Amino acid sequence: MCLLTCGKSYGQNDFETLGESSFAINHKVSETYRINFSAKARYFLYRDNDFEFENRQVDIVHFSTYKLDYTNSISFGIQYRLRENFDGGSNELRLTQQYNFTKQNLATRFGHRFRFEQRFIRDITIFRYRYRFALDFPLNGDKLDIGESYLVSSMEALLSHGKTIKPETDHRTTIQIGWLMKEKLKLQAGLEYRFEAFNMATEQKLFLLTSAILKL
Repeated sequence: MCLLTCGKSYGQNDFETLGESSFAINHKVSETYRINFSAKARYFLYRDNDFEFENRQVDIVHFSTYKLDYTNSISFGIQYRLRENFDGGSNELRLTQQYNFTKQNLATRFGHRFRFEQRFIRDITIFRYRYRFALDFPLNGDKLDIGESYLVSSMEALLSHGKTIKPETDHRTTIQIGWLMKEKLKLQAGLEYRFEAFNMATEQKLFLLTSAILKL
C-alpha cells in the first residue's frame, strides 16, 4: 500500500508486477476450532519498466478460527512481516480480527469476509478495514474429487487510516485455479490485480500467485 512505503521509493512507474508464493498448514482441532499457519514470500518481477527478480518480504501468519454455526465463524490472527533484510523497508507486526459468513448453493460456495487490522510499523499504527466477497466451485461436476480442479474468485475493498496519515482506499480482484492433488493437499495458481491508493495517487500492481495448502 501507498500509505507508508517504509523504505526505498520506486515512484518512477505506477505499475509493478510481483510474485507471491505461500505454503499453508490447516489443522482441525475440534468441531468448532481450527488453526492455520502459513509462510509467504513476495518478490518483484517487473518495475520501473524493467524485468527483474528481487525479494521484497517474507510473512509468517497464524489464524485461530472459531465456528459459531454452519455458516458463521470468527477468527483472530497475528502476522509478522520481514522486510528490513530484503529491501530496506520496516518490519511489521499485524493483528487481525475477522468475521466470515459462508453459504453453499448447489456446487457453488460463496462467502462474505469482514476484517479489522492493526498494523504496527515503526512508531506508526495503521488501522485497516477490509470487506471481501468470494466464491468457489469445482470445474468438473458438482463435487470436487481427487485429481480435479476448482476455481476461486474474489473482490475486496480496503480502507486504511492512521493518526498521522491520510485515509487510503484500495481494491483487489483475484482469480485462481486450484487442484485437489490428494485428500489433504491442494495447489493453487492465479492472478490478483490491485488498485492501491486510488483516492490519491493510484498505483497498480499485478500479482502472480502460487500456493500449496496442506491439511493435517
